[in-house]
Amino acid sequence: MDRKKVAFYTLGCKLNFSETSTIARNFKDEGFDRVDFSENADIYVINTCSVTENADKRFKTIVKQAQKVNPEAFVAAVGCYAQLKPEELAAVDGVDLVLGATEKFKITDYINDLSKNDMGEVHSCEIEEADFYVGSYSIGDRTRAFLKVQDGCDYKCTYCTIPLARGISRSDTLQNVLKNAAEISAKNIKEIVLTGVNIGDYGKGEFGNKKHEHTFYELVQALDEVEGIERLRISSIEPNLLKNETIEFVSKSRTFVPHFHIPLQSGSNEILKLMRRRYLRELYVDRVNKIREVMPHACIGVDVIVGFPGETEEHFLETYNFLTELDISYLHVFTYSERDNTLAAEMEGVVPKNVRHKRSKMLRGLSAKKRRAFYESQLGTNRTVLFEGENKEGYIHGFTENYVKVKAPWDPALVNTLQPVTLTKIDDDGMVRFEFIKEEVSI
Repeated sequence: MDRKKVAFYTLGCKLNFSETSTIARNFKDEGFDRVDFSENADIYVINTCSVTENADKRFKTIVKQAQKVNPEAFVAAVGCYAQLKPEELAAVDGVDLVLGATEKFKITDYINDLSKNDMGEVHSCEIEEADFYVGSYSIGDRTRAFLKVQDGCDYKCTYCTIPLARGISRSDTLQNVLKNAAEISAKNIKEIVLTGVNIGDYGKGEFGNKKHEHTFYELVQALDEVEGIERLRISSIEPNLLKNETIEFVSKSRTFVPHFHIPLQSGSNEILKLMRRRYLRELYVDRVNKIREVMPHACIGVDVIVGFPGETEEHFLETYNFLTELDISYLHVFTYSERDNTLAAEMEGVVPKNVRHKRSKMLRGLSAKKRRAFYESQLGTNRTVLFEGENKEGYIHGFTENYVKVKAPWDPALVNTLQPVTLTKIDDDGMVRFEFIKEEVSI
């Protein structure tokens, strides 16, 4: 009997990628072969995102892509959008199955019959039922893996649907995180990126209760001792949960790299209060200053939202000037988009879309300047580069520990290796060139 083929497409965040990988391994255990999404498959699984307006629209395009390759294929939707708007997805032409937050990891239980449905079948829970934890990690390429340590969020930011899509904050057990990390390092993967919805809240719900069994700091300390791991990177972490003890530990760590990504969302305290963020801009300045004090060479990335309801030109300029003066390395800019069932969607002071896009463009320009200045500050320094596996137009790319992107003429021998280099110059495309540091041979 021919083995059935399954293909996956992931929208959204690193957390989604880690979960897609885990679902793919479940299919493999059930005797399926994984193929690329562009190839002919019996089942196409789309892991959806609801954070941006664009992700919603892209879903229909991706379903069409699958149908073009195999019109008879079974199409399943999982993930955040599938939890928030299951009926909407089920009504999309070609979709056969929609699984919510608790069902997605049991997808193979729902695929007994691969015949096409006239209307997508929906299995989605009340989000209160999403109170158990499923550990995940992705090993999509040979150089780095995304390791999920936490899921859900107890924060009530007024613009965000993630608590509605993923449920309460809950964590993997420390023992299981360390086991997964050891499994990843045994596959000769050099870098692990810690991921979750609110990873600084790690430890809450570790054994199904609300209290913290461990802290994020304890997680970081324990991971630093796992043998075989070359690099650990912390993905996005809330400024109020990034403690001095963690920053200081990273500065002296064997494996954790000097790279932080800290959501700000607005440089105006007034807007931060409307967003119901759990800090003010003064705390954010403290976090950046502390990192710079102990790791002057660290890379600091910032999330920021433009066009939030009530954001006047003065508020926006407050954010722009705040970020201009702040010693950060790059921005991830999000243009605010209304989400159903959020408080922000009902707020007054709606910012016209053309104004949102203009502000977004200004901040993207600022981000390019910040990144360039950060790269220039690193020229002449010695760093270690982890080289990636793709040949892009005759070049191989890689990242230093502090997240400077470098390039060199393609050399397959460099793939998935860590090499000591001196950063020498910035190319026209904004990437950095380097010279290898030759090890001196003592006679």
